[in-house]
Amino acid sequence: MLFHSSIRKELGRSFGATLVVLVTVVMTMTLLRTLGEASRGTFNPADVLIIMGYTVLSDMPTILSMSLFISVLTVVTRMYRDSEMVIWFGSGRGLLGLVGPLFRFAWPILLVVLTLAFVILPWSFSKIEDLRDRYDKRGDIARIEPGQFQESANGDRVFFIEKDSKGQQTGKNVFISAQEGNKQTITSARSGTVEVMNGDKFLVLQEGQRLERTTGKNDMTLSTFERYGARVGADDNSGRDYSPSNAKTTLELLRTQNPQHFAELAWRAGLTLAAFNLIWIGLAAAGANPRAGRSTNLIFAFLSFVVYFNLLVLAKNWVESGQAELIPMLLQLHGGVFVVSMLWLLKRHNHWTLRLPRRNPRKEGSA
Repeated sequence: MLFHSSIRKELGRSFGATLVVLVTVVMTMTLLRTLGEASRGTFNPADVLIIMGYTVLSDMPTILSMSLFISVLTVVTRMYRDSEMVIWFGSGRGLLGLVGPLFRFAWPILLVVLTLAFVILPWSFSKIEDLRDRYDKRGDIARIEPGQFQESANGDRVFFIEKDSKGQQTGKNVFISAQEGNKQTITSARSGTVEVMNGDKFLVLQEGQRLERTTGKNDMTLSTFERYGARVGADDNSGRDYSPSNAKTTLELLRTQNPQHFAELAWRAGLTLAAFNLIWIGLAAAGANPRAGRSTNLIFAFLSFVVYFNLLVLAKNWVESGQAELIPMLLQLHGGVFVVSMLWLLKRHNHWTLRLPRRNPRKEGSA
């Protein structure tokens, strides 16, 4: 029991250190990607940190699975390198004797991965879609950025304004280009103020001119004004009218059965099953070779993880395209990986070797 406790403590230290490193790397990559999307107008720049948090939370099943895999592989490899496994084998125990302490440590992590995959992952994607949809439906005033041309929500107006120091409701050097049917209007003014009239927002322009032109005609109408009010679009507070498969709850996916929902279920179930199988792979692949470097097992872990999760993505695409069914795909992919890892583990536990038949030189000489 003391040996089992020491293994679990070492697994905890290795798992914690690996988790911190992976979360830091993923947060950095996510921050850079989110900043790029915010600069292209996909998200509100003020929501960058919130979106980054939701994105990292949706990636936690993958991060936890990889951290668990690396910790199992590195701890057992360290035991081989320090000859602790020699003592373990000398006491009449084999690799299968480590299954108990490994799963005593791993079962809470597997439970967290299961919860994240089926509950937290769709919730985080739903929050991201809500922020994206809310930013797309913001009003014309909220879209205006000082010194930049901005398009309205329905795409029929283009605004340009220089914000004044008096506040956000006042600006100077205002430019508005609008397309209403076959009529194009260009309005410019020295200053503008946002005012509320009868519950609607109006941009009241001061000292400007208005140019109107009808498509297909050469004549234009130019007028000047001292005060002119233009109605601007308000914020659209309606709910999100579209929900992708990854933002739907597991119950919603089960209620409406189609290839897209089955593919998302295959992905969520695959995250949990992959975390379970990676424990067996890490235990079977652990070992120490004095002629090889210490980073050999980490390279193997990275390549195995990449191959496995690429197979998950491929399986999801096959289910979504109708080339494979949900249950048979889960059984073939994850069941096949489990069988191969168990055969590998049994081979190392029982020290099975493949011996080729030897030739008898005496018989060959007499022949």
